[in-house]
Amino acid sequence: MASETTALVARKGRLRQRYDGEYRLVAGCVPYRVGADGRLEVLMVSTPNRDDLVFPKGGWEDDEDVYEAACREALEEAGVRGDINRTALGVWVLRSKSRQQADGDSPRGACKGYIFALEVAEELGQWPEQDTHGRQWVSPEEAYRLCRYEWMREALSALLDRLTAAKPVPELYTMVKAAPAAADRAVALC
Repeated sequence: MASETTALVARKGRLRQRYDGEYRLVAGCVPYRVGADGRLEVLMVSTPNRDDLVFPKGGWEDDEDVYEAACREALEEAGVRGDINRTALGVWVLRSKSRQQADGDSPRGACKGYIFALEVAEELGQWPEQDTHGRQWVSPEEAYRLCRYEWMREALSALLDRLTAAKPVPELYTMVKAAPAAADRAVALC
């Protein structure tokens, strides 16, 4: 692993991008931590030209596996490293709003996103995309409210279900879940 004193550089472009047919493959995670007080927090990032928050995700490239891609995106966009759970929280088809209008049910312009849980072990003071991606730790309830897309709420719910199944969860973790949305209709910028 590179130390914080080593210059970290974000990958740019889609030259090495993986595809599954017409779907661009993306990987991401829901970074989380449990504080000394036992409270769960999740990490969300801001994105360029928007005022809302999302979970780190981006292109899965041909020289890495899906877990490496998800961890790289967390490092580049949020400046965190940690332990990834190799069982995906889910796989969603993500469509940009503009492409959904133009292409209807066509996969053209759509992404297939693999989202994982990442237990954060290290938070860097500097990270490659800090000029365009701020980070913010929030409660699960706040994250649920902030989620821009239904797939994000579904991924957050899957994380909470997984953590609840792993050990008893205090009332602080509980929240009301929305009805599941059709995964092939999820809308996101990918």
